[in-house]
Amino acid sequence: MIDSINNYFILKIYPTCLPYKMVNVLVSDYLKQLFILLFGGFKDLLPIIIVVAFFQFAVLQQPIPDLTRILMGLFMVSFGLTLFIKGLEIGLFPVGENLAYAFAKKGSVFWLIIFSFALGFGTTIAEPALIAIADKAAFLAAKDNVINATAAAQQAYASGLRVTVAVAVGIAIVIGVIRIIRGWPIQYLIIGGYLGVVTITFFAPQEIIGIAYDSGGVTTSTITVPLVTALGVGLASSIRGRNPMLDGFGLIALASLTPMMFVMLYGMVI
Repeated sequence: MIDSINNYFILKIYPTCLPYKMVNVLVSDYLKQLFILLFGGFKDLLPIIIVVAFFQFAVLQQPIPDLTRILMGLFMVSFGLTLFIKGLEIGLFPVGENLAYAFAKKGSVFWLIIFSFALGFGTTIAEPALIAIADKAAFLAAKDNVINATAAAQQAYASGLRVTVAVAVGIAIVIGVIRIIRGWPIQYLIIGGYLGVVTITFFAPQEIIGIAYDSGGVTTSTITVPLVTALGVGLASSIRGRNPMLDGFGLIALASLTPMMFVMLYGMVI
């Protein structure tokens, strides 16, 4: 009876008479937490700021041009980085881990494989870094007469490059998931993959090799890494006999390896 009265007071009466002082305390706490997060983001940027400032003042001995604009940009980067990291903690990591748990509990390897490929493909095709690399590669390919110097040809080349990389990452995630399920040592997959990269390099066109090697790096960026890492750790945590530290990681290495081979093969085909 007393608990019921207390609950009624909290839900019905208390909100209507919430004192302004309490509101101020809550707002102050939120602002304090936001300041702490922003300060953490600024600390992450501090090494870059120190390097730029040292070479600007000590080596070049020149003032920083448009300092106000640069400071505003640093604040925006710090704020965005803070929100991004907090968003990973709140949203992306739990989503990836929960999905991995759910598929492991369901016990359907087929749907787990389909989901793994779709996750790798979907996150990679949306990577801003990959979009930038693909567009620049298409522009330079047209400039060097590798493809027709038309907007349609460049768009087709860039889209094909993005799809190729996304398919490669999807296949890599599938291989990584199978590795976690089976308990395969990752070093053999990595060594075999790099032997494949080196072998294909001898046959690939020279103009595609650099793009292929860079494609391995741009796939492991802001969107792909959190979800894929959460998938691997969550899956390893939900399978009996698997250690999340030993088996949960390594998907990112495979995701950065297979695009090198696939992009070189793409360059050989077109």
